[in-house]
Amino acid sequence: MSFQAYLDAVETKTGKTPREIVDEATARGYADPSVKAGVILEWLKDEYDLGRGHGMAIVHVVKNGPTISSKHVGTSGSHADASDTLWLDGKATDPARA
Repeated sequence: MSFQAYLDAVETKTGKTPREIVDEATARGYADPSVKAGVILEWLKDEYDLGRGHGMAIVHVVKNGPTISSKHVGTSGSHADASDTLWLDGKATDPARA
């Protein structure tokens, strides 16, 4: 599953775009470098019933922004992403799907 696919699945499960969840996490102070991933994962599990894989995708964006390693960009494997920048504003508005 690509990184973007994890974020898309989060949107499907929660009804919120990844950006909405990231903004909520930031408002709660979770973007602070001192906040550990486990704290965010617990909140995502309690609030949205997200498992570890989907939660870690959100944690990455909260802590690092929407840029990911270009390691899998342009590959054909199951973890291939089309871009090294994740789309956070919802599947319906993703220009890569136009």
